[in-house]
Amino acid sequence: MSQRIKNTNAKKRRTITFAWIFGLAALVFFLIYKEWTQYLYVLATLGVTSLLIIVAVADLGASEHSQSPQVPDAQAAGSGVSSRPPKLANK
Repeated sequence: MSQRIKNTNAKKRRTITFAWIFGLAALVFFLIYKEWTQYLYVLATLGVTSLLIIVAVADLGASEHSQSPQVPDAQAAGSGVSSRPPKLANK
């Protein structure tokens, strides 16, 4: 995929995201203005429930980063120092 197509797709997704944010914010302000708090409670409950379902269904272990070779000692790998003592040469 070319760089121009990637930028176009990213801009399109960003625009859709901002449209959703603006639309939901307008809906919340409208419900507050009309003092229909019972609908806000229902929307909040549905929003939290859907977020929990998305997180529960997400396969976080199958990301690109988890396919790299496993490092036995993460702290040693991050600092660049080996966690195992060097092997001594036979004399």
